[in-house]
Amino acid sequence: MAGFLLAYYLVFFGVAFAWPTWRLWKTHGINGLVLPKDDSAHGLIGRWFKALIASVFIFILGLAAGLNFDVFGPIIWANNEALRWIGIALLLLSSVLITLAQFHMGKSWRIGIDQTTPTDLVVAGLFAKSRNPIFLGMRLNMLGLLLMLPCAVTLAIFLVSEALISVQVRLEEAHLNDTIGDVYRSYQRKTPRWF
Repeated sequence: MAGFLLAYYLVFFGVAFAWPTWRLWKTHGINGLVLPKDDSAHGLIGRWFKALIASVFIFILGLAAGLNFDVFGPIIWANNEALRWIGIALLLLSSVLITLAQFHMGKSWRIGIDQTTPTDLVVAGLFAKSRNPIFLGMRLNMLGLLLMLPCAVTLAIFLVSEALISVQVRLEEAHLNDTIGDVYRSYQRKTPRWF
């Protein structure tokens, strides 16, 4: 299981984050990584997201290195084959959802809130059904990890990710409301935050 997850997350982060960042830079000369390194709310969320991703990899590497799953505080009642398969399905679904949503974003794709380069509001494709399909995919991904390997560590990762995503989405909504106003508010009324 650890080998599968390690391969999955290496491919997932490569396809979902590294490749779109490189593609945006190569095609449009735009740096899509706009997480500030300051003491603002944006900067704090960015640091916590990085720590969360590192935690996922450290956890999986620990399992791959042979650490006994019992040291991570297994949640016994949730450790069953049916939930494990649901977790795998959620991981795969989230990959498709995130990759497709990033494709729909085109040159508007960013990690963080771009204060310097204006972006177009994307309202087509998956964004016609959800204002945040990428974050929805990330939520499904973390839930999938929890269901595959239910333990105190994956529960903590899931809960922290839920909090971070909830705050980041609201920061982005406030930014869009401030920068494009009525156009965004109209989109907001027509399209749900999640699905």
